[in-house]
Amino acid sequence: MSLSSFGQGMFGLTSGSGSDNKTLSYGFFLAAHTNAYQIKYSDAFMNPATTSSAGVRAVFPKYSPGFSLGFIGMLRFHDQVQLLFTPKVGFYEYKTEVSYFGAEDPSLINTPDENTQVNTTRTQMLTSEATMVELPLLFKYRSQRFNNTRMYFLGGASYNFRTKAQDEADIEDLVTTGQDVSLEMGMGFEIYFKYFKFAPEIRFSHGLNNAFRRENTIPELADAISSIKRKSITLYLNFQ
Repeated sequence: MSLSSFGQGMFGLTSGSGSDNKTLSYGFFLAAHTNAYQIKYSDAFMNPATTSSAGVRAVFPKYSPGFSLGFIGMLRFHDQVQLLFTPKVGFYEYKTEVSYFGAEDPSLINTPDENTQVNTTRTQMLTSEATMVELPLLFKYRSQRFNNTRMYFLGGASYNFRTKAQDEADIEDLVTTGQDVSLEMGMGFEIYFKYFKFAPEIRFSHGLNNAFRRENTIPELADAISSIKRKSITLYLNFQ
């Protein structure tokens, strides 16, 4: 009896619910993510002759948490192959720590200890908040169903745009453009319940466009950076 009960699935009787036999089906999701910029230094920043960024020691992107929510539209080609359209609204906060060379500390100039560090540094945290509308189009490949579970992989691309106007973004210290295209790749597994499917999923996103807007960024960073790309890691909780 124990073996028979296990064979009917982990969550009670084997469920026939979900979208497996429908050509078109729908769902929704909640998601939590951590995101950051991927920053590439410019050749001018590495050149000692560049005076505008001479005071900048380093630029460090920091990961920040956020969340998003959206809907799922699924087109079934085969029991194991689907096309997904998952529009969502994401709330992002991008943090960048800028380290500057500081002035000499007068209290340490006449110290007899030669190993004492005389030069100090200071840091500044730059923060940019953005609400993004994202339109991913993804191919999903699922394993065959085993009892009440399936594993799957998915990949595709997403077009993203920021709801904040560019004029409003241009007043920030580190300015980025509002549109982007990203590659999406992830994996997860489906769990069948009596009336719905629950699918936890982890997905990686990497922007393809250079989002750096040099002309409106503060001068000391305008010459220090050549490229900014957005990246994120997201945990999705899908309900279908």
